[in-house]
Amino acid sequence: MKYFDELKRTMEWLAGNPKVIFVGQTAGVPGTFMYQTLRDVPKEKAIEFPVNESFQMQFTLGLALGGYIPVSIYPRQNFLLLAAGDMANMVDKFKDLTCGQVSPRMIIRVAVGPDKPVHPGHQHIGNYAEAFRAMFHEIEVVELNEPGDIFPAYEQALMRPDPKPMLLIEHGNYYNDK
Repeated sequence: MKYFDELKRTMEWLAGNPKVIFVGQTAGVPGTFMYQTLRDVPKEKAIEFPVNESFQMQFTLGLALGGYIPVSIYPRQNFLLLAAGDMANMVDKFKDLTCGQVSPRMIIRVAVGPDKPVHPGHQHIGNYAEAFRAMFHEIEVVELNEPGDIFPAYEQALMRPDPKPMLLIEHGNYYNDK
């Protein structure tokens, strides 16, 4: 089982759930390496977004509150930093804001950008997993280092009995290596 193949299989499995909707940059059209994992997902399950990371996170939270299970896609962790304020002040605190009543079920899919075959610049390859773990209390942060990590993490995000936002971190370099 290869990393890319497992991601593609998992995205197609997620798409089979009627509540799942994919949101983000290259969710519906080619543009980054992550799109290839979604190329066989039905187009009506994907909402393409412009580069507006903060609004995307707010929209994702709105979808979750509306009963959908959004998979919000950010091709680079460096760009997810632009939505970190919304994650810290709204998504991570939502359970507190509702007096412990509810936590939104949402999946935040992000990657450490690949640095080969061409290095894209340091603003594209950051890995902030430890910083995110330290910053968030209600958002579970899971790094997907091996192909065998992928399906169980997404399955947990979708099926766990206690809905909780999950930040799942992929590695772009593994798409062709593992």
